[in-house]
Amino acid sequence: MSLFLTIFALFMAIAMLGVPLVWAMLIATFAYMQMSDNFYVMEGMLLSFIGGVEPFHLLAVPMFIVAGEIMVAGGVGRRMIDFASKALGFLRGGLGVVTVSSSMLFSGVSGSAVADSAAIGSVMIPGMKQRGYTKEFAAALVAVAGTIGIIIPPSIPMVIFAFMGNVSVKELFLAGFVPGLLFGGALILWCMHVGKSRGWDPGGQRTSADELITSFKGCIPALLFPVVILGGIFGGVFTPTEAAAVAVFYALLVGRFVYNELALADVPRILRDSFITSATVMLVIGATTAFAWVMTMEGVPMDLVAILRAWDLGKWEFLLVVNIALLLLGIFLEPVPALILTAPLLLPVARDLGIDPVHLGLIMVCNLAIGLFTPPVGGTLFVSAKIADARMWGITKELGPMFALCCLVLVIVTYFPAFVMAPVAWFR
Repeated sequence: MSLFLTIFALFMAIAMLGVPLVWAMLIATFAYMQMSDNFYVMEGMLLSFIGGVEPFHLLAVPMFIVAGEIMVAGGVGRRMIDFASKALGFLRGGLGVVTVSSSMLFSGVSGSAVADSAAIGSVMIPGMKQRGYTKEFAAALVAVAGTIGIIIPPSIPMVIFAFMGNVSVKELFLAGFVPGLLFGGALILWCMHVGKSRGWDPGGQRTSADELITSFKGCIPALLFPVVILGGIFGGVFTPTEAAAVAVFYALLVGRFVYNELALADVPRILRDSFITSATVMLVIGATTAFAWVMTMEGVPMDLVAILRAWDLGKWEFLLVVNIALLLLGIFLEPVPALILTAPLLLPVARDLGIDPVHLGLIMVCNLAIGLFTPPVGGTLFVSAKIADARMWGITKELGPMFALCCLVLVIVTYFPAFVMAPVAWFR
């Protein structure tokens, strides 16, 4: 166990120096193999790397990435923002409320927090500045709201956890709805408070019923996206992996033939961008799988189980330790590699304590979503800061209250499983 802690500290040090995550992971894996008393051959690391990206289930990851890119290019994001603005823009802090609600709607399309932040932020941040919001607050709000993109299904990290833990993707997707609504609701209340207390955004006039209905009708094809995908999965029409392919086909139909905003000339660019994103994700998955292979061969999961049993932790104490550890880990790691690293370690202990693996996966995804906007290396934080042209220190000051609200929601998700897992219980 001491060697594991040494190598993990080495990995974190290399990653914080700015070395790409894939290389940091591979260097740590190689160092582990060299320092261990056991004999390893390089072919083992190579085979585990390849094996990590081979499973059929992982086809869903690039497919959902392509579908999200197509939906963005096809005008889905703009129509969702327009509908949210007409429905909620009259409230105090209305533009902030629209930002959060648009992120919640778009999360059912993209499955990616960074994509959510980029799509919503590029439209909403300039508008918030014009309405009187500071660029620091606007960037912080987009960064936090964007993380809902990996909680409300479809969610790429949930697909990864389902593969790692042999857990039902369908149940994980169902479990994401209540926490996603809780995170979004907390941020909406904060925006209303800020709009009133700071006098930035008194709200606008109510939209007429006719305008609201017209906007809603234009948004229906976009809103049907998660209905088609999740309905097909829950109805047994297709598997989650097949659902990702259906998502691409549906996105093409909506963007090209319904909204008529997707030009055929855009497709090569979309495929190129999606390929780059997918390749990055898959390389990280392969490198993390190689590291996890060495840990398993060294018996680290079993050692961790033995340590936790020696501590005699109960279910709730264990979940508290998990939350603290993942909140710290999420500062430095993206959700996908963090899940691949920690899921094999935590699942045996969780099952031993009688914790539902679906509930554990939900807790882990919510934790790592918070890490996406936590300085210094948060993915959504960097995207929103770049769009807003804001300094990191100013954004960090605005993040404090939002971080506290998200942690409060995380407590609810962790310690009130009957409430957050209700949709899962209904379909089991």
